Amino acid sequence: MITFKDNYKHTVHLTFEQPFSLTPGHVWVICRYQHKWLLTKHPLRGFEFPGGKVEHGETAEEAALREVYEETGAIVATLIYIGQYKVLQDQEIIKTIFYADIKEIEEMESYFETKGPLLLETLPAHIQAADEFSFIMKDDVLQQSLRMLQKMELI
Repeated sequence: MITFKDNYKHTVHLTFEQPFSLTPGHVWVICRYQHKWLLTKHPLRGFEFPGGKVEHGETAEEAALREVYEETGAIVATLIYIGQYKVLQDQEIIKTIFYADIKEIEEMESYFETKGPLLLETLPAHIQAADEFSFIMKDDVLQQSLRMLQKMELI
């Protein structure tokens, strides 16, 4: 397990082994489409990978597929569990991290709470200092997850 402080000084525990919960409240999906990174444009937070809350009666996998589609119009070809992290604040938040290989992207009239998809050839080397990126992209969860994806030979 890896432990660190996020940008808001909350303690974060990250695991790529035994999950903290079989019923997490949130999902976060690192997406690739045609060798590019697929992100979404959140109107307040900035560029980030798709994700959100797991709805009542929904599995984390179902939530991941739904959130990717709602926020980007993307249809997932392959969804792979990567790990989980929990943020210790007023209430504990547990997010499951997935990797998704995208089959296709459909243009949509509405992308729910986002401004739609964004494709990037590369992620900035100093993403922590890039103002256009969400705080979600700036803590150690992303960097550790990218290392795990390399180790798994997915990227």
